Amino acid sequence: MNENNNDFQENVNNDQDNTQKTQEHFEPKKAEIIIDTKTERNWAMFCHLSALSCFLGVPFGNVLGPLILWLVKKDELPVVDVEGKEALNFQLSMTIYTMVAFMLCFVFIGFLLIFPIIIANLVLVIVAAIKASNGDIYQYPLTIRFIK
Repeated sequence: MNENNNDFQENVNNDQDNTQKTQEHFEPKKAEIIIDTKTERNWAMFCHLSALSCFLGVPFGNVLGPLILWLVKKDELPVVDVEGKEALNFQLSMTIYTMVAFMLCFVFIGFLLIFPIIIANLVLVIVAAIKASNGDIYQYPLTIRFIK
């Protein structure tokens, strides 16, 4: 009886091996992407710096830049997924804060808020880009987390 169990087990193992070989033959090979940490850090830094395109005259460039980079690279690079969401959330928050400040210009309070918001945006984006290039995860202050 022991011999029958051993023969049966060998047949099962052989069938499994043949099945695996057949599956490997018909399945497309997955491309392995090997990314060094410097490349990941550079893409994460670009996610933050792309927000500065609004200062170059691109309408809503502060939101579109991080959004495009995040959508393109989020599946390939986990660091870009985290940093891109952070940059996008911050820029959406800053856009809301700026719009509120513009509306408050009608009561003259907004004039006092617009320039500090713009300067804070510029400084915090540069700080985040430096942190990302050093490999640190940076969380912006006063950010509404739209994308989690």
